[in-house]
Amino acid sequence: MDFIDQLKQFGKRVESMADSIQTEEATKTSIIMPFFSLLGYDVFNPYEFVPEYTADVGIKKGEKVDYAIMRDGTPAILIEAKWVGENLNNHDSQLFRYFGTTHAKFAILTNGIIYKFFTDLDEPNKMDTTPFLEVNIQNIKESQIPELKKFCKPNFDIDEIFNAASELKYSNEFRRMLASELQSPSDDFVRFFLVSSYPGRMTQQTLEKFRPIVKKSLNNYISELMNDKIKAALSAEKEDAEVAHGDLSENGTPNADTAEEREHRVITTNEELEAYFLIKTILKEVVPVEDITYKDTERYMNVLYKDNTRNWVCRLILTENRKYILIPDENKKPVRTDLESIYDIEKYREDLLIALKRYTE
Repeated sequence: MDFIDQLKQFGKRVESMADSIQTEEATKTSIIMPFFSLLGYDVFNPYEFVPEYTADVGIKKGEKVDYAIMRDGTPAILIEAKWVGENLNNHDSQLFRYFGTTHAKFAILTNGIIYKFFTDLDEPNKMDTTPFLEVNIQNIKESQIPELKKFCKPNFDIDEIFNAASELKYSNEFRRMLASELQSPSDDFVRFFLVSSYPGRMTQQTLEKFRPIVKKSLNNYISELMNDKIKAALSAEKEDAEVAHGDLSENGTPNADTAEEREHRVITTNEELEAYFLIKTILKEVVPVEDITYKDTERYMNVLYKDNTRNWVCRLILTENRKYILIPDENKKPVRTDLESIYDIEKYREDLLIALKRYTE
């Protein structure tokens, strides 16, 4: 299961359990420790994941942070855990104190649902007052997945995360500012648009007049942009569905134009041919190489056994923006797999051989 699927599955688990968790300890054992286990840490290894780590603050001795993730015997990440129903805005000062007394470069404040990631971008060895990353495990944004993946044990690199943290911090701040301006444009924001489009004097009255116009124009533009992206996505899904079902009508004939018209528009690319020959090389283990043929269409290449469209071994979609392969399961339903490049096809050797054997046995 991919990391993103694991996170989404875990988010659903947290959502189903959250209302029944009544204490901080229950929060730790039922959702916080499992989260760090998902990131690849051995939460039961006291040399790697230390509970109640001592972080003495000044003359106060015996101060303990809930967990410390260790690296080469030194704390790399401090974790302060709260009850699942706790508002985290009231607790970062405690973690702030601990941060300056250890060698940890990162600190995480969490209630099991919200995870706030801090470092020391503003001043060395002094935890920033605002997190560079904030993740809601029940509503993870796609853009946050790569950043969260950097905290997985096999990927953890202090310098890489720290370098990315600066960009993340300002990126988040810019988004916050833009959201605020779209909701209620400031004078400076309105003035920015008027400088190049309004020839008159920019009095306060002028700014008040154009403030709702700027707001409406920008929000309409964003809505149109979103609608265009949704339409493009739906169009791609429709195309994928047609490819998955062989682009045929119920009686097995082509859906739209005549076969002659459609064939006239087909262009077989070098990449498609190379992929086809890779597949032939794999399948020759089972059948004579001449028994493997292809039929190209506008949208995909069909790899066939004995030139029979009903004996399809796989379908290839290779465009500049999308590359994937469809291999039929035991019920001849297509199973889609995305490809980084055509050379990934070798990874699905067994699936291709199994698909072919269904037509030969």
